[in-house]
Amino acid sequence: MDSTPDSNNSNDEPYGDESGSFNRDMDYISSRITADGSDGWPVEAGRYHLVVARACPWANRAIILRRLMGLEDVLSMGIAGPLHNWRSWKFHLDPDGKDPVLGIEELRTAFDTRIPGYPKGVTVPTIVDIPSGAVVTNNFTQITLDLGSQWGEFARDGAPELYPTSLRPEIDDVNEHVFHDVNNGVYKAGFASEQSAYESAYTALFNRLDWLEERLSRQRFLVGNTITEADVRLFPTLARFDAVYHGHFKCNRNRLTDMPNLWAYTRDLFQTPGFGDTLDLEDAKIHYYGVHATINPTGVIPVGPALADWMAPHDRDRFGDSPFGAGNAPDPVRSSEAGATWLAAQPDAT
Repeated sequence: MDSTPDSNNSNDEPYGDESGSFNRDMDYISSRITADGSDGWPVEAGRYHLVVARACPWANRAIILRRLMGLEDVLSMGIAGPLHNWRSWKFHLDPDGKDPVLGIEELRTAFDTRIPGYPKGVTVPTIVDIPSGAVVTNNFTQITLDLGSQWGEFARDGAPELYPTSLRPEIDDVNEHVFHDVNNGVYKAGFASEQSAYESAYTALFNRLDWLEERLSRQRFLVGNTITEADVRLFPTLARFDAVYHGHFKCNRNRLTDMPNLWAYTRDLFQTPGFGDTLDLEDAKIHYYGVHATINPTGVIPVGPALADWMAPHDRDRFGDSPFGAGNAPDPVRSSEAGATWLAAQPDAT
């Protein structure tokens, strides 16, 4: 997520282009960390630092992949706080306001180290080379693919295969539709500055959600009955839908909880180790409502909605009871990384 189009614009200007439509800048630092080091950045234990923000759905994907692959001991993780300005995500939740590994207050410092005077928005997720303090990549689509495929030397036993060769054409097709209409579609609706642009995005979003609702009536997950990269990409958006996008981005035809298959599917993933256990919707609300001054000029953060019943039975296992395929679930989430929503949703929470 970009600190510029998703934050308080210093002039409080509209986020859309001249037609009133929101266009996401997809030009990222695209270096890759690979097993063979062919791009100049070899996979090494302890060398890299994954910087995320719990508020951000794009970063949420990387958090999930790190958990599913069991990379906690080899890839450290820094967590930026939910509030930032136009310059950068900040580590305002850490002691002294500094990331304990990188020793910096703003993520922009790592971008400027890689490209002096970095001219674009500072985004999460980002992977930083610890020895140099420079960003390696902030290409969020490639980060998750590489965490799932290039870090096999350090992956836990039983790590799932999320992007199998035989399913890639279907996964890619689903991801393309979901990205344009849902993942980015909620932003197109929320940041539209003309009625027609908003209505176009709104229509595309709910047409795609209806398509997903029907698809999930026939199978447990987006591509068959085991988890794939496609589910990792959709879950963070759905998880934030009722808490943020329904009201803040005016995506209000209905709530996620009004769509039986999508809501059951989202609960299924929430209850699956690696997905819901790092989710923090309060952090997300603070971010979206607290920094989007054009959309929410008062900065008032809503108290609701009431916490949904994330732990209710979902009955999705009627399609198959092996979500990880030939793999298995990761170890329980570390207490220092557990998300507030997951903690609050536990049956024994007080």
